[in-house]
Amino acid sequence: MKKPVDILELSLKDEIQKRMNDAVSDILQSFDRDYSIDHISKFPLPSKDKIISILKDIIDILFPGYFNEEYINKLNLKFYLGMKISNVFGELSSEIAKSYKHEHFLRTNSCQHCDECLEHCEDSGVDVAFYLLEKIPELRRLLSLDVKAAFEGDPAAKSYNEIVFSYPGMFAITVHRIAHLFYEKDVPLIPRIISEYSHSLTGIDIHPGASIGESFFIDHGTGVVIGETTTIGNNVKIYQGVTLGALSFPKDEKGKIIKGTKRHPAIEDHVTIYSGATILGGDTVIGKNSVIGGNTWIVSSIAPGSKVIMDDDQTKVKIKTS
Repeated sequence: MKKPVDILELSLKDEIQKRMNDAVSDILQSFDRDYSIDHISKFPLPSKDKIISILKDIIDILFPGYFNEEYINKLNLKFYLGMKISNVFGELSSEIAKSYKHEHFLRTNSCQHCDECLEHCEDSGVDVAFYLLEKIPELRRLLSLDVKAAFEGDPAAKSYNEIVFSYPGMFAITVHRIAHLFYEKDVPLIPRIISEYSHSLTGIDIHPGASIGESFFIDHGTGVVIGETTTIGNNVKIYQGVTLGALSFPKDEKGKIIKGTKRHPAIEDHVTIYSGATILGGDTVIGKNSVIGGNTWIVSSIAPGSKVIMDDDQTKVKIKTS
């Protein structure tokens, strides 16, 4: 025996369907307005998940035997690297090409009709992928110096393995050095995607544009912020909560921020910056061999060999020069 039709139930279903259709219609109408937060009928964006996967493969190449599940020895190392490098090259060149296509479309709004331009984006993807792979030996050299700096700078460090495996500062530096290579080649989107992935995991925010020298050590690290135009020399050590930021943003006659200017400080060789210090401004230079004390606020240059601390009342900065 069939269940009798419930008129109220049918009415409720009709009402739900009507409201659902109305919601879809309203949302579609919002796409007709230029909110600049949709990506429809354009080139596909690079895949965020794919880029993070590629990043992990690059880290496996840089530190073979640490983070992969496979057992690596001298007999299978060549085969292992060959497989990893082949995979990285194929996927990375494709994602870079997507980034270039998207950027060119935004600039011209006609790039999708230009076969020559599309071919150039594909070629650029291949060139940058090769550029990164060819930089791997230099990256490994720099990272080995960073690991050594962490070991020598942290009395709690028991081994190089511990630093590579578990130090958030080491992970953030590794990702930054990779991101900076993409930044150097003006690759859209990808440098920021991977730098923000590191930021989300470590609490350390390093813009991919920052230029960082050899033997860099971030101790603890949470809350560190390093701006785009920061330059950091060799053998620099910084602690948690340090900000290397902008003092002000120059604007054009329309009041819009002028991009591409030097906004962040320069930190010279052999400088130590303790926790909570804030150093701001594109004209600010911290001279070599200086020590910047915790919770200091610096907006002008410091001579080489200086020691900067807060006074006893924690109200003024005191500078001692050698």
